[in-house]
Amino acid sequence: MSSLGICLRELREVKGASLDDIARSTRIGRGYLEALESNSLGELPSPVFVKGFIRAYCEFLEASPDEALGLYRAETGETVKPERLHSVMHAPPSRGVGPLMVSLVLFIALGASLFALRGGLKSSPRPAPGVSTSARGNPESKPSSTPTPVTPSTAVPVQAAPAPAEEPGPAGQRLLIRAVEPTWIRVQVDEGQVAEELMQVGAVRQWTATRRFVLTVGNAGGIEVDLNGRRIPALGARGAVIQRLVLPAEAQGAGS
Repeated sequence: MSSLGICLRELREVKGASLDDIARSTRIGRGYLEALESNSLGELPSPVFVKGFIRAYCEFLEASPDEALGLYRAETGETVKPERLHSVMHAPPSRGVGPLMVSLVLFIALGASLFALRGGLKSSPRPAPGVSTSARGNPESKPSSTPTPVTPSTAVPVQAAPAPAEEPGPAGQRLLIRAVEPTWIRVQVDEGQVAEELMQVGAVRQWTATRRFVLTVGNAGGIEVDLNGRRIPALGARGAVIQRLVLPAEAQGAGS
């Protein structure tokens, strides 16, 4: 079985790309790329960053990263965690299909709602002329043979009762990340779902949580972060690595 380094190097040579080409496009240091191809895993940072490097390397060469990631896990003895499988199952849809499918579903739902509302209006029974309210409520009462005309002076307008105030929903946290440079991120929602990817320039991702988010960022200056609709200050300089940043900050004590 080939090693991770041999797999990556052969893939690059087939595509006719150089390490400098990959370093310029992905912003991964050339030293890290050389360590990957020479299988010098001890010279690389933590596994969460190495897997991001492998994905970026393969995406630049327009190849699937699955084989390379499998070799890396085999060489490091890492097992795939259930939460990672959950993250893959809930990966964001592709840009080409997602918006169109969401628009189609919303259009169908709106049409069904209008159809049901129209049918309900048509099927609502109307009281017969001359039948009083008391006669409709009491089966034994009979309608008057001569209905009493109602003049404007005696008519009493009926006011609809005010709708009960809607109770506010449970409090939650909303996180939005926008990439201004290619940036690798990892987001953990509460103590459950984990999502990680290399975001390209212009990509936008958002999550909701009950209490908190835990962020790991490979390029702190490459993203803009909004928490609950408000922009937070820059996380750091370009190329800076941020590990396990808890948002909001007050959730740090509760989550530790």
